[in-house]
Amino acid sequence: MRRLATTGAAGAAAIALALAGCSSGSSGGTAGSSSKSSAGSSSAATGPSATDSPAATPASLAKFYDQKLDWKDCGSVECAKLTVPVDYSKPDGATVQLAVDKVKATGDRKGALVVNPGGPGASGYDYAAYAADGYVVNKKVLSSYDVVGFDPRGVQRSAPITCVDDKALDGFIGSDPTPDDAAEQQQAATSNRDFGKACQAKGGPLVGHVSTVEVAKDVDVLRAALGEDKLNYLGKSYGTFIGSTYAGLFPKRVGRFVLDGVVPPDITSTEMNLGQAKGFEQATQSYVRDCVARGGCPLGDSLDAGMTRIRKFLKDIDAKPIPVSGNDDVTQLTEGWATIGIAQAMYDKGSWPGLTEALQQAFGGKGDKLMSLANSYAERSPNGSYSGNIMQAINAVNCLDRSAPSDLASYRQDAATFAKQAPTWGPMLAWGSLVCGQWPIKATGKPERITAAGSDPILVVGTTRDPATPYEWSKRLADQLQNGHLLTYDGDGHTAYLMGSSCVDDAVDRYLLDGTVPPANKAC
Repeated sequence: MRRLATTGAAGAAAIALALAGCSSGSSGGTAGSSSKSSAGSSSAATGPSATDSPAATPASLAKFYDQKLDWKDCGSVECAKLTVPVDYSKPDGATVQLAVDKVKATGDRKGALVVNPGGPGASGYDYAAYAADGYVVNKKVLSSYDVVGFDPRGVQRSAPITCVDDKALDGFIGSDPTPDDAAEQQQAATSNRDFGKACQAKGGPLVGHVSTVEVAKDVDVLRAALGEDKLNYLGKSYGTFIGSTYAGLFPKRVGRFVLDGVVPPDITSTEMNLGQAKGFEQATQSYVRDCVARGGCPLGDSLDAGMTRIRKFLKDIDAKPIPVSGNDDVTQLTEGWATIGIAQAMYDKGSWPGLTEALQQAFGGKGDKLMSLANSYAERSPNGSYSGNIMQAINAVNCLDRSAPSDLASYRQDAATFAKQAPTWGPMLAWGSLVCGQWPIKATGKPERITAAGSDPILVVGTTRDPATPYEWSKRLADQLQNGHLLTYDGDGHTAYLMGSSCVDDAVDRYLLDGTVPPANKAC
């Protein structure tokens, strides 16, 4: 799985913070650095403090905390429904049911491990279901833990937010991510404003209550329903934001926590967009170097030539899209779709050869292969249907979590500034928050530094050339957490656990199984 943030003209918003962790394998790397104390252990057996315990939960929420999950056989998993309030300040009001599933521990059970792959908008239910195949945790971890997933409120099986139909979503995602003049910029603002109004109209009250804070509160209700005194958690990408938010709200209920590919909770929209622009620029440079080293690279024979060629290609199809065949409702590869296709390949080094083939075909005037990569990113099939609602829910969540400016001048200024640091990705991702600048519902969250004082050790994992969640973000959170421990993976791609490094996998497994955090400055 994977994710950047969606664009100003809508396509950048689709890339701006679509942040989901990937658990398919790719080649590993070496070296790196870590922070904080050398080693420690955490025990999920000890209970939370009196001020942080389920008993201290307001009486008005008792009916949610006291519920028991009615597990049923759902094929390869057991599944259940968890009821939570739409608005935690009005617990006697409307409720929403969250889809929950689990893959049971295969050996002596230690407890439950809740997992989330990111997004916002990715299905934790689907993600957990892959645990039996070794794609979420290693077999020895599954031997000790039930792996539990859930679709967050507003996502897929949990009252999914859908704003427009599939054909309209095609147009929204494929629209111009780099509006060049006043007319195009105003058109982008109008498109994003209309999309937000459609979400508000179709989504009802829930659209105003899908913030990460509310999801973190749902996770604590889930913890209680699972019968766990403390929450054991594996979050990747945006899933780390859920995890750190939970740790800030309920530090004494933190058990074994792994946060892989971090979104820092104190980051602003502008910092988010610039960080991703620089991250994708670095990842694209790594890709071009690899392409050149393999020989016969269609981008040219040097890094500069390759980066220039990619920028020229995107500029050319902005002016004149190229044909796509075999895709219902999408007959042209626009700059928006092409950019998302290239971004998709940056999440996993194993996708780089396929990107080279796709670019070579596109340079010849045919966009089928690059559109196939874009479809994968958007969870879209060639027949025009979307398997989930991530490309719609992502905006509803992001726009509640942090505000963004509404004036177009600030985006124009950012585009010029970002281009100096990330000439390929900066001009696009500078517009990544425009959808939130035009969102009809005021943000309920704001950037906030989280220390989680009093928590058990939290393992933070960062990848040095991660495109979507730059390594500096993992360092930032590990330094802010009172009991944070950083594990560094020197490599390419998004997230590190189960991405090909046995060094990373062994360190994470050891922590999950016996609570031992890696030594300071541990690098893989």
